[in-house]
Amino acid sequence: MCLGVPGQVAEFVADNPDLATVDIAGVRRTVNVALLVDEGLGVGDWVLIHVGFAMARIDEEEARMALDGLQLMGRAFDDEIEQSAAPPRW
Repeated sequence: MCLGVPGQVAEFVADNPDLATVDIAGVRRTVNVALLVDEGLGVGDWVLIHVGFAMARIDEEEARMALDGLQLMGRAFDDEIEQSAAPPRW
């Protein structure tokens, strides 16, 4: 099952401006942020991530509500977080 999961930008990859390290419920992984180049993303911003791509910039309240809702899903949410820890497949 693939979900859109909120994550917080922790840092940008120095040699590739299209990539950022994002914290997803305590798991850090590299995601592609190229779709949001015009958003002016910064460290600490929240994004909605789907299959390794940041799809939208969201505010902290939206992120918290989404995480709370996802945690209600139980095992499906846990599976998604486990998959987030895996290396990207692009």
